[in-house]
Amino acid sequence: MADGRQDSQSTDRARYEFKRKLEELRNIKGSATQLISLYIPPGRQIHEVMAQLRSEYSQASNIKSKATMKNVTGALESAMSTLKNFKDPGDHGIIIFVGHRAIGAEKTKMFSHVVVPPMPISLYKYHCDSAFFLEPLEGMLKEHNNYGLVVLDRQEATIGFLRGQAIQVVTNMQSMVPNKHAKGGQSARRFERITEDIADKWFYKIGEIATEIFKPELEKGELKGIIVGGPGPTKEYWLENQYMDHELHKRIIGQPVDTGYTDEYGLRDLVANAAPLLRDFGLMEEKDIINRFMREIGKTDGGLAAYGEAQVRNALIIGAVDQLILSEKLRKVRLVMKCESCGWTKEETTAEDPLEFEKRYGNCPSCGQQTVAIDQETDIVEELSELAESMASKVKIISGNSDEGELFFKAFGGIGAILRFRVA
Repeated sequence: MADGRQDSQSTDRARYEFKRKLEELRNIKGSATQLISLYIPPGRQIHEVMAQLRSEYSQASNIKSKATMKNVTGALESAMSTLKNFKDPGDHGIIIFVGHRAIGAEKTKMFSHVVVPPMPISLYKYHCDSAFFLEPLEGMLKEHNNYGLVVLDRQEATIGFLRGQAIQVVTNMQSMVPNKHAKGGQSARRFERITEDIADKWFYKIGEIATEIFKPELEKGELKGIIVGGPGPTKEYWLENQYMDHELHKRIIGQPVDTGYTDEYGLRDLVANAAPLLRDFGLMEEKDIINRFMREIGKTDGGLAAYGEAQVRNALIIGAVDQLILSEKLRKVRLVMKCESCGWTKEETTAEDPLEFEKRYGNCPSCGQQTVAIDQETDIVEELSELAESMASKVKIISGNSDEGELFFKAFGGIGAILRFRVA
């Protein structure tokens, strides 16, 4: 496997796993202030953190509720035990989430997880509450590779962003530039001068608003480039006369792009027609993969494509998959159910909460005892990705934000594959 493809797959997996873990952490609630969030940035001495935890442990003995005191001290013991496995916080820091989560019927269950953030943290914080403190991590999910989009002509302009795979419209504006005058003579020339003056003010207005929208992103280091398009020659004139801030003009990518519209559809047209340009920046990979998948599906013989968990899983097992395609919107787990009495096992996939699935599973079909429980639990995206990689198949996790990603999830269940050979 080429290094570039490995890096892309690793990035996709890491982002997906990080996103799923954040979702899990958001949903965990404590019955009281029993959930501990501990942020340790790079360079912080572990022994200093241990000293604070021992101090917190001592203070926890003053908690009036015996149940809460027991749970908080238990969480602190778990955090200190976890910290003993680290010599230092590493280059990005570490975050420990630990505590007794509420599971219903006034029952709790200990939860403990260590997160290595995808980028360095600067915050040192000990936080105890009924929910985990996640704000610093939420910001890391934001798309930082943003592209400015402008489509314009003399009558209309729309400005927005391409954030990852999602097109965001920020503003749409209508001009007051009159159409060209049909009459000749002095009156026509005077009217033309007035019209061009109004058009010039219109172009300045587009430039000012584009500057207001794009400049903050540039200053944050999150604007990777700007693409300009529209019907006719207006876009070239607007760029040549530099109506935007000069620093933003340096971020213009390539030549202006022809589009048929100047509204929201114009932005979509712009991104589609700028495909060769964006491909150089790696932004069209998802669109290319889904379009290829759809072409194969559309063939009369079914083509080299498969979709649905059962069909794709079978194709993976026999080594028929060239490219596994998974939606990041999938929310399913692969469970191994096991009878504790006779050892019978069965694999199941469910979108339910695993604990609820386990409760209603019923008796063992082998021995008849009501002793079937979850033996293993794996997120289906991770499980299928590992299976694909073991068969030297490429893996692409598709965003749910693009039109193609939304179609793939809704129409094909978010699980598909492009095949090496047809499967009967």
